[in-house]
Amino acid sequence: MYFPVYRARRLRKSETLRRMVRETKVSVDDFIYPLFVTHGRKIRKEISSMPGIAQLSVDWAVREAEETFRLGVPAVILFGLPKKKDLRGSEAYARSGIIQQAIRAIKDKLPELVVITDVCLCEYTSHGHCGVVVKGQVDNDATLELLAKMSVSHAEAGADMVAPSDMMDGRVQAIRQALDRRGFENIPIMAYAAKHASGFYGPFREAAESTPQFGDRRSYQMDPSNAREALREVALDVQEGADIIMVKPALPYLDIIRAVREEFNLPVGAYNVSGEYSMIKAAAQRGWLDEERVMMEVLTGIKRAGADLILTYFAKDAARLLAKK
Repeated sequence: MYFPVYRARRLRKSETLRRMVRETKVSVDDFIYPLFVTHGRKIRKEISSMPGIAQLSVDWAVREAEETFRLGVPAVILFGLPKKKDLRGSEAYARSGIIQQAIRAIKDKLPELVVITDVCLCEYTSHGHCGVVVKGQVDNDATLELLAKMSVSHAEAGADMVAPSDMMDGRVQAIRQALDRRGFENIPIMAYAAKHASGFYGPFREAAESTPQFGDRRSYQMDPSNAREALREVALDVQEGADIIMVKPALPYLDIIRAVREEFNLPVGAYNVSGEYSMIKAAAQRGWLDEERVMMEVLTGIKRAGADLILTYFAKDAARLLAKK
């Protein structure tokens, strides 16, 4: 009907034209880079299932943060590997905990870098679950007190933002109230608002050494089949005081990212998780696909779906590639 009045290919004939009319643009400002921090010095232990990613001692984490910031990435998110685990994850909220040490060291060197901390107990508990276990079950309300305590300890160490990933009911409100009581009313909360019980977390559990010692996390992480429930979960976190709302994982949940973007007027984050990263790396190593092209296609898809912020292990690689353009 419209041919030949409208020819879509007219605006595709050169890279300059394509760039001029591009609807979705990925920027280095969109990225948050995850770091795994462990005790010791001069430690860089490569993670076998995540090529290019490593467990880092604090000194190495500072170096990695410096490189990340030089590339223009504005933020990192920290995950800790404790010296010792126990039933209540006590290193998670200890002043000398690994994350608390890392925050102080990074902020001392890079005051302008935004340091975000993951708030969850799974890396710190001997049973590997995200909260206090009572009679074989994660006790929601008993866990809230520890998550609030952990968040305050991160703020005291100098964190710029806390990001609860545990999926306990009511944890955003508990954290917000605890931060406010201690004079940290200006510390924002990025809530893992719709975090699904996903098979894509496998490589992360190697990196963070956080595999549950019994059962699984389906009683607190979301059923991957439920879209309407995801919106209810996000709404609860918004009501409780979240400043940024996040969907995790990203690629299998682009519809959720879009729905959240349309429903809520807050910044939306998406976590391009370990399994999504690793499958691209593995396929690229076998020569099955073009890593750089697919990386940017994935990040563009997440942004196009509605994410304002993307937590991604590709942050440094993508920043280097964007700098060439």
